[in-house]
Amino acid sequence: MILCCGEALIDMLPRKTEAGESAFAPHAGGAVFNTAIALGRLGAPAGYFGGLSTDLFGQILEGSLRDSRVDHSLCPRSDRPTTLAFVTLTDGQARYAFYDENTAGRLLSESDLPGADAQIDALFFGGISLVGEPAADSYAALCARAGDRPVMIDPNIRPGFIRDEAAYRARLQTMLGRADIVKISDEDLDWLGSDPAELIAGGTRVLLLTRGAEGVTVLTADGNLDVPARKVAVVDTVGAGDTFNAGFLAGLHRDGLLDRGALQGITAEACAPAAELGTRAAAITVSRAGANPPWDTEL
Repeated sequence: MILCCGEALIDMLPRKTEAGESAFAPHAGGAVFNTAIALGRLGAPAGYFGGLSTDLFGQILEGSLRDSRVDHSLCPRSDRPTTLAFVTLTDGQARYAFYDENTAGRLLSESDLPGADAQIDALFFGGISLVGEPAADSYAALCARAGDRPVMIDPNIRPGFIRDEAAYRARLQTMLGRADIVKISDEDLDWLGSDPAELIAGGTRVLLLTRGAEGVTVLTADGNLDVPARKVAVVDTVGAGDTFNAGFLAGLHRDGLLDRGALQGITAEACAPAAELGTRAAAITVSRAGANPPWDTEL
């Protein structure tokens, strides 16, 4: 299975009751969680790994994984609380208040990591789960143990979440050095002080440079290729990048390319069908509210 490793949380979204009172509605979310959900819905062998709580919100997360055909049998469970993200809107812009201290996800330890005999074909890492210790260090340790399995990383850097910049930079640079596939934005590259050529020279086999509504540029050692985004009426962009990640991984798996040997000399042209699947799936996600990735039958 393709194991997505990182945060799962509950987005508390602002709503109004019938009486006009302000309220918050719980919705399953988290960047890595969304990628796992999208993978499962696209028919790929999807797995999720992260600390899950046995509380009410943890049960919501488990139900969402189960309903979207995502294997979560490797997840450690505890009675620690689930991470909550309260969302408020100011002039249409979302602001987040995170409650993450001492949570089931944040306190994931190296002793919780799956054993070498686990049925894992590829690993995906990313999001804010790479920021907060001890979970971030545990994910880095799992990445280092990937062996001959391909690794994809989407750093999705959020400077506002970073408390120890030096530690985060060191962790991220080490993980990027191990990654076979990296999805990254111009903003991420600017924050890292890096460029695509540097990452390719460092061992990245496929670099996916996202350009929002303009699509994505696929870069490999042999050259690059632009894949345009699908033109749709956008409702919101929540989960678009996460869905693209899932579509790209599902496409590589479908084409027999999600393998370190196959990725060794892969061309940008060979990656085009997977990138196109990612953009098709992401277009459906942005056409409806919230992180609601499409099912394979919708494509």
